[in-house]
Amino acid sequence: MRLPYVADPPRAQTSHEAQILARVQERRAPGSLLPLDRALLHSFSVADGWNSFLGAIRTGTSLSPVIREVIICRVAILNGAIFEWDHHAPILLQAGFKDEALQVLRDKHADLASSTQQGTLSPCIEVVLRYTDAITTTITVADDLFTMVRELFSTREIVEITATIAAYNCVSRFLVALDIGEKNSAA
Repeated sequence: MRLPYVADPPRAQTSHEAQILARVQERRAPGSLLPLDRALLHSFSVADGWNSFLGAIRTGTSLSPVIREVIICRVAILNGAIFEWDHHAPILLQAGFKDEALQVLRDKHADLASSTQQGTLSPCIEVVLRYTDAITTTITVADDLFTMVRELFSTREIVEITATIAAYNCVSRFLVALDIGEKNSAA
């Protein structure tokens, strides 16, 4: 970590900060702030907004756990956020994603179409990966790719998928820039 982590638990200076800390702790397992939280809590207001936004992305969308975690893991790989990968790949496997498919997801140069033809990826997951790759690497999305996304997902799901990709690009950039979890050398 390029900055020291705050104490666990950090000392709140005001009742407002104590309320923020309680909300962050509520979203985590009891008594276990992540290194990410301990970096964010240098700024209670930033931690509060982050907690609310990422809480909505993680638990408030209609996306299946597989779709959500595929996005998070792919963004982690594309951006070299190993801390994020290490945290989310097991969640993806627990959601029923196969290890062989996880290896394709982990390879940023994988032939996605071939993996779909071989049955390793579903056509839906291939489109989600292509969409995630486009938003993460070039920001723009080609019309033909967006047409495929639109054929597979509702308007609500498209908003939620896009927001998840954008949110986890934010997360990964924060993690990598500050070397949270001291994992950057593993990339």
